[in-house]
Order: sequence, then structure tokens, then C-alpha cells
Amino acid sequence: MPCIYIPPENRFKYIWKKLIQNQTAHTLPNDTSIMEVCRDNQSVTYQCETRRRKKGSTIASVKYAVHATTEMQAEESKRIQTGHSRKKTDAILIFCLVIGIIATVGVISAMIFMILHWGVVKSFWKSKSGQDNQEKLTNKRSLPNLE
Repeated sequence: MPCIYIPPENRFKYIWKKLIQNQTAHTLPNDTSIMEVCRDNQSVTYQCETRRRKKGSTIASVKYAVHATTEMQAEESKRIQTGHSRKKTDAILIFCLVIGIIATVGVISAMIFMILHWGVVKSFWKSKSGQDNQEKLTNKRSLPNLE
């Protein structure tokens, strides 16, 4: 677990504490910016304080919660029982990714078609707008005939 690292290391002191619920904090002998821990039978929180060596003032403090192995197994079995398994989530993500790729390819293909066949697209839009104008003109001409 990394602490707030500010080079050079000899100007700063790293104080690691082991915080167990309902117990006093234990200061660990580690004085480096990184500490390796193993998962235990009970949950533990580790805290690292980065301090200046001369002044002793705390620059930063970071806490890490390490859950017990039994809690991790219970969490995994709970996830399997409720149906929130990783496989289901992965399948949904893959489905969304495939749909996104298909939509993107479709849009890009339509844009390429429009670029390559610009003349056809332009004449299509002109004919559409021309038909609308002719319909408006015929409607205006037919109004006086009704009187």
C-alpha cells in the first residue's frame, strides 16, 4: 500500500499505524513510503502519515481498510447468491461494447457514403425541396379557383 510519496525520501518520515476496532492504535516499525500487508482473519485499517523530519508536522494522512479473508469469502458467496456475479456483469459490458461498435460503424459508413456520393445526396435534397415548393404553389393557385 503506497503512502503519499514526496521525494526525496530522507526529508520525510512515514509513520504507519495499525488501527483495529475497539483497540488502541499500534505504530508499526516501517519507515518507508510503501508497506506490504497480508490479509488476516479480522478486518484491519492501516494509516500512513507523511511528516517532515525536522518540523514534525503532518503533510498527509492516508487510510487503507483491509478486509478479513472470511469477509471477502462471505461477500463473494453473497454476490453469487443474489445473482450479481462477475460473469453476468462482463456479459452486459460486452453486449454494450458490441452495440456501440455496431452503431459507430453504421454512422461512419453513412458519412462515407454521403461523402462519396455527394452529388446524388445533393440532388435528392434538391428534389425533396423542389416538390415541397411545387405543392405550396399549387395550393396557392387552387385557393382562388374555389371562389
